[in-house]
This record gives sequence, C-alpha cells and structure tokens, in this order.
Amino acid sequence: MDKNSAKKKGIHLLELLLKRKSGFLSGAEMSAALGITRAALWKRINALRGKGFVIEASKGKGYKLVSTPDLSAEEIKTSVKGTLGKEVIFLRRVNSTNDLAMKLAEKGAPEGTVVIADSQRKGKGRLGRKWHSPPNANIYMSVILKPNILPKDATLLTLVSAVSCASALKELTGVDVRIKWPNDLVVSDKKLGGILLEMRSEPDRILFAVIGIGINVNMKLTDFPADIRTFATSIFKETRKKHKRTTLVAGILNEMDGKLKILKKTPEVILNEWRRLSSTLGRNVKVTSGKETFIGLAVDIDEEGRLILKTPDGSVRTISSGDLTVLREHTAVQ
Repeated sequence: MDKNSAKKKGIHLLELLLKRKSGFLSGAEMSAALGITRAALWKRINALRGKGFVIEASKGKGYKLVSTPDLSAEEIKTSVKGTLGKEVIFLRRVNSTNDLAMKLAEKGAPEGTVVIADSQRKGKGRLGRKWHSPPNANIYMSVILKPNILPKDATLLTLVSAVSCASALKELTGVDVRIKWPNDLVVSDKKLGGILLEMRSEPDRILFAVIGIGINVNMKLTDFPADIRTFATSIFKETRKKHKRTTLVAGILNEMDGKLKILKKTPEVILNEWRRLSSTLGRNVKVTSGKETFIGLAVDIDEEGRLILKTPDGSVRTISSGDLTVLREHTAVQ
C-alpha cells in the first residue's frame, strides 16, 4: 500500500496499535499498512511515546501498545465515529477553550473541530462566572458547530449538548446525571458540570456556534475551592474510582454527533429526552432573568427550550434564560 492509499483510507499508527491491544504487531506489517518506511515508523512510535503512550518493542515480535495517556487528542480522533472530534486541538493550558474556539471559528475552522485543554487560566461559565479548571483532573472542551437553525432556536444546541453529556456519562460511568435548566449537569442537585453556548449570527442565520463543556471528572472533594464544596461533585466522588478522560470525551462527542442529527429531523425527540433527564420540571423554583425574579412551578419547556413557569397567581411565564434555584419544599407553589 502506498502513502496516498494509506492516507485515503485514513489508516493511522495509533489505530493499528489499538486494534491489536492484546498482542504484538510486526514492524513490517505496520509499515506496509501505513505506506511508510521502517525508519519513518520508528519516528512515529517515538512521537507517540513522547506524548505518554507506552509502547513495548520486542525483537522478532514487533510493537505492542501497553497503555495510553489519560487525555490524548490522538486517541480521541481514533475513537470518534462521526464528524465531531475528527480535528482536535489539545493544549496543556489555555486561558479558555471557548475563547480559542471562537477565534478559530472566526478564521474558518471546520465544523466539528474540538478544542480541549488539560487546564484553563480563565475558565468561564454562564453570566461571567469563573470555572475552576485545575490540571490532570477534568474535562474542559469546546466544540465548533455550524448548525442550520435560526438564531431564536439556539437554545436547542444547549439542550442537545446537555442531553448528550448526561446520556454518555451515565452509560460510561453509571452515574445518574440529570439536567438542571438551562445548562447544568447535576447529580442529586449537586453540580457536576456546565455548558456554555456562544455564537456569531446574523438576523436570519447562525454563522457558527461554540459549545463549551466543563465536567468535574477525577476531582476529590478536597480539591474543590472551599466556597463550592457543599454544592459541587465529580464523577470520582460519585463512583469512588478514577475514569479516563479520553474515553469520556469520545463518548460525549459520539453521543452529540448522533443527537445533532436527530435534532435536524425530529427536534421533539431531543426535547422529550431533555424532559426525561430534567432535575427541574415538576419542582418549585426561583428564576432570576435580567432584573426580574420569578417564583413558581417549573411545568415544561417549549419547542425553543424556554422554561414554562406557573406562578402562584396562576399565570404562566415563558423564560428564555436565567439563573435558576430549586426552592425548599416548604416554599412550594401549587
């Protein structure tokens, strides 16, 4: 197989090693599959080793992949099934993955490009809040999308992202992740993660959108700042074991890829999934939206993802965005 054939078929060194996890793969076989010389193969193997991949070499047997790093752009790209994550930009440290993704999107980065960092200097959440972003622990990533939807429907991108995260995390870790309107991932009302949507648009179309996803994965309770320990949690705290971030990232991207396809054809399916995973509906809440504050029963979301609130006087409010707090039972509104 020549170099062009190998490139056309998308064959990569890591893919070969991952497929033969249980045994050795000869250098001759790998060189032929990749369409490169043995010397070039050796360089690529050493490059992977430099990124934290442990690859055993044995004379007469070839090469064997022993272990992979906790977070790796190369493994993410070989693990995704759709368009999301085929291009991954991985940085050890960045101010904000969303800020960088927005700049890249403005310069024409393709849809599905993922920016991921091991830590952030200025991680951010909604309403300008700081997102605690220490290294070697969590997921901080941003996905560039170019959706064919109207700007008024942009909230649906937040909903589909939340559904994708909650579904993937439950499948991969067993944790019962729920969604607090409008953008939080929670476990037993404690915050596990959040989603931040930013975009550039014209009156009749979205030019591009960036979905920022932050998830507490391997943090211990003592790793959290003291002021958020009482209402934050992590996958580690819920399961008492560490989880490989690459596996979780790839799972989320694959789930999101599929859900976005469903959103294009049957958005009601995504809305129903959000309702099923919601920790908000059917509960009494307080929502601060701009300078206004509303108290009432969260009864539903509409086709644009807006919260429908029944207030104590029996009137109904439709709220497009806001800061939501679940109220104690004794403040119940019927």
